[in-house]
Amino acid sequence: MLHAVVMAGGSGTRFWPKSRRHSPKQLLRLFGDATMLQQTVARIAPLVPPERTLIITGADQAEAVREQLPDLPRENVVAEPCPRDTAPCVGLAAQIVARRDPDGTMIVMPADHVIQPAETFRATVRAALAEIDADPTTFITFGVKPTHPETGYGYIERGEALPPREGIALHRVAQFREKPDRATAEQFVASGRFAWNAGIFLWRARAILDALQTHRPKLAAALDRIAQTFGTPAEAETLAREFPAMEKVPIDKAVMEKAPNVRVLEVVYNWSDVGDWRALAPLLPHDDQGNAVQGKTVTTDTRNSVVISDDGGLIACLGVEDLVIVQSGGATLVARKDQMDKLKSLVEKLDSEYL
Repeated sequence: MLHAVVMAGGSGTRFWPKSRRHSPKQLLRLFGDATMLQQTVARIAPLVPPERTLIITGADQAEAVREQLPDLPRENVVAEPCPRDTAPCVGLAAQIVARRDPDGTMIVMPADHVIQPAETFRATVRAALAEIDADPTTFITFGVKPTHPETGYGYIERGEALPPREGIALHRVAQFREKPDRATAEQFVASGRFAWNAGIFLWRARAILDALQTHRPKLAAALDRIAQTFGTPAEAETLAREFPAMEKVPIDKAVMEKAPNVRVLEVVYNWSDVGDWRALAPLLPHDDQGNAVQGKTVTTDTRNSVVISDDGGLIACLGVEDLVIVQSGGATLVARKDQMDKLKSLVEKLDSEYL
């Protein structure tokens, strides 16, 4: 059976002032009528019922996640004692899935991506399932065809072409590449051989645990010790002891770059990781001057800006361009668009009441 694993950890500073320590991006209603997390779960829901949906999140966000997803069994919201990147997160989820369903397949998804249309996404999932059913040792990753030379994403180089699944192109993975500089990104896109790494994976739970045992045996041993206490009084204490001591490493580096049977499906849906306010702009309404706006706003002689009033107050802009202006939670951000990559350093200077 297919199980969904949604990674919903992280504090997130790139959407300050709307995002705060206890309300990170995935728990926010940035656009539409649902939060990013709720949209992610709804997207996979036609293929995976609530009882087979796991949310891995931080301890300080677990209750908020449960409130947003009341149909999920309480125990399906799993709180990490601390962030240790995606390999420990995925490994812990795989242990839970394997215990419940020894032959279970799991799709791993970040909680804060925009994917449209949802049905096309599900068609891609079904194609990946067909490949896994044909070869249960396979690891599938979803690759997005680049639309521009983006330096903020990792890349996947496609290798040998394999027979398509459900009409979707399938390749062996030649290599994974970390976030490149601008010149390298331009080379990747020009070559036509590279896809953006969407961070969405599909595999058998047992297969990823075996791979962790091969490539990260210390991490796998810690996960085994935790799994041995599932359902016992020692579970919470063991998780609190073992998890923080695990190696902090992404699943790409821990397994995917080393495993011999990794394949990439080239997805055909629209995808964005909505990295900051600039990336959100295409999803928002626009005024007659082309500004992305939300809430009470008035703009005159204002161009190419993002203007969001989340507190109900009015934001009036006169004679500005290329700005991000966001009012939320008693704080206001005013920044040039080309400075948004420095937002984290700004947030680190703030008093705790604004974090």
